[in-house]
Amino acid sequence: MHKVVVSELLSTRRSEMLRDIRDSEVQSSLRELHRAWVEKKGASDYLLVEMNRWLGEVNLNAILRMIAGKRYCSGSGEEEQARRARRVFREFFRLTGLFVVGDAIPFLGPLDLGGEVKNMKQTALEMDSIVAEWLQEHRRRRDSGDTEIEQDFIDVLLSVVDRVDLAGYDPETVIKATCSTLIAAGTDTTTVTITWAFALLLNNRQVLKKVQDELDEHVGKERLVRESDINKLVYLQAVVKETLRLYAAAPLSGPREFTEDCTLGGYHIQAGTRFILNVWKLHRDPRVWSDPLKFLPERFLTTHRDVDVKGQHFELLPFGGGRRSCPGISFGLQMTQLALAAFLQAFEFTTPSNAQVDMSATIGLTIMKTTPFEILAKPRLSCLQLFNGNPLH
Repeated sequence: MHKVVVSELLSTRRSEMLRDIRDSEVQSSLRELHRAWVEKKGASDYLLVEMNRWLGEVNLNAILRMIAGKRYCSGSGEEEQARRARRVFREFFRLTGLFVVGDAIPFLGPLDLGGEVKNMKQTALEMDSIVAEWLQEHRRRRDSGDTEIEQDFIDVLLSVVDRVDLAGYDPETVIKATCSTLIAAGTDTTTVTITWAFALLLNNRQVLKKVQDELDEHVGKERLVRESDINKLVYLQAVVKETLRLYAAAPLSGPREFTEDCTLGGYHIQAGTRFILNVWKLHRDPRVWSDPLKFLPERFLTTHRDVDVKGQHFELLPFGGGRRSCPGISFGLQMTQLALAAFLQAFEFTTPSNAQVDMSATIGLTIMKTTPFEILAKPRLSCLQLFNGNPLH
């Protein structure tokens, strides 16, 4: 299934084919934000925006279109379904990162102190129900011979799963599990990363200005930034790297297991021992990073300019490394860079009373901002007619 996912959804070839989906979803989100600004702006010409909602929607819609051919937008008949999907997948990540007493003290497990296990079972049922509905829709469409609708990843799975050795597992269960994993991992982690990038930029306004100046120089104000422009935005890429260093979406790596006895760092480790890397501590190691707690994107243009985030440099591993690294590295970077660039190009952002953003974090399976992220926004593009129903090209 890993091979199927990598080749049919996350490969470079497939990523290029899906570029239009990412571009169009970002553009749609900006149109909606501009509409909200026109309708609800205050006396200061700014609109109060809860950024987690906007960023969550654009990421959810992008990945749902790629996987299930679904798009949930505000004001549509499916808005309630969108809220339900976001809530369920967000709860999945919260619950997965919890400390459960029964894991440490097994005989207390049946008591379910705190009710976490009950919540986990309920969330699992809701996730299964959502994806099962999509799967049935795709089966009905396939059986009816409807070929006019663009093929998505569920369609691909339905066509290849019969040719894959599933080791006795039910094909429908495998499809639902694979789709649930991809949606949960792809939506939440990317949203969290962009949220931290915005927060860091608003607390470092000189860096924010440099990003917008770079956008003005290489893209201008007559059109919206596209994914094909990202390679020219070197400083923006450095900002994303520095965000991933300070606030990697997953502060702890996925568990690994030693397959043979070995010595590591002077410690003898037996085969079968599980290992979890503390990415948060690694990225803030003063022996590797000067001023490790400071937000300094310039370090990736000078002292660490050759360091990337794709698992080749062990001092920076936001996506892990080796054969078990995150297969969605390219999608995560593309979506993060594009959404961040587009929002910063199209709108001016500030905080109420120019206050500093609260950077307190809640660490679970992902590291999310503890407090709500409400900021002020107003359009900055010179050609506002771009947002009034015309194509954003």
